[in-house]
Amino acid sequence: MGAGHAHPLYRDGTSRVHRLPAETKVIALVTFVLAVVATPRETFWPYAAFAAVLVAVWLVAGIPLRWILPRMLIEVPFVVLAVLLPFAEGGERVAVAGLHLSVPGLWAAWGIVVKGTLGVAASLTFAATTSSRALPLALSRLGVPGLVTSIVVLMIRYVDVLTAEVRRMRMARLSRGDSPRALHQIGAIATGVGGLFLRSYERGERVYLAMASRGFDGRVPELALAGGPARAVAADWRAALLPAAAAVVIVAAAWTWR
Repeated sequence: MGAGHAHPLYRDGTSRVHRLPAETKVIALVTFVLAVVATPRETFWPYAAFAAVLVAVWLVAGIPLRWILPRMLIEVPFVVLAVLLPFAEGGERVAVAGLHLSVPGLWAAWGIVVKGTLGVAASLTFAATTSSRALPLALSRLGVPGLVTSIVVLMIRYVDVLTAEVRRMRMARLSRGDSPRALHQIGAIATGVGGLFLRSYERGERVYLAMASRGFDGRVPELALAGGPARAVAADWRAALLPAAAAVVIVAAAWTWR
């Protein structure tokens, strides 16, 4: 958890996107996602335009498609939910391959899948080009409350600790004959999750008491995050907000020509 700490999704690089201050990328990400969410789902072409914007950023940042696609599997639960909506929703029905599906359910499923996919892809782009050490500093510069910034800092620092704890607990269960895929082991898995929660809670208390005894007052001073990039200048904001501006133009055109 030293200076070289980096999250698993970060791709080390020297591209223009990598070098941009993190606060500019945070604003660009939020603007892009809001534009995608605000786009009417009944209009199809804007989503292709959003995808083109993301592909252009990937080209500039040197992020290959083979890196992005496997990590987008995180949205599978939402896709499963979307697949069920045409069967569960009411309203007008339409026959598709012998199945009577709900028209509102189909639109809802389309909206969830396309907007969720674009949101996940944008978030992965941000994660791939922004180190974990730069994020707290960016939030501080953007005026995010100190308590929230502190939570983010501690989460980044200790997520690897909890991941290692999960691995050790799983290894201990397997060495005692546990079969994680067996249905009758669900009780043991639930007990393990509860144990992990208690250990994490107790660890958090100990860390907080140790920090409080050393004068921690809930704020993360910028000096504590030394080594981060310099503050963004006008050229940085223009470069970072270019994809976000394109997304705003797309959503405005989508509503105008709807």
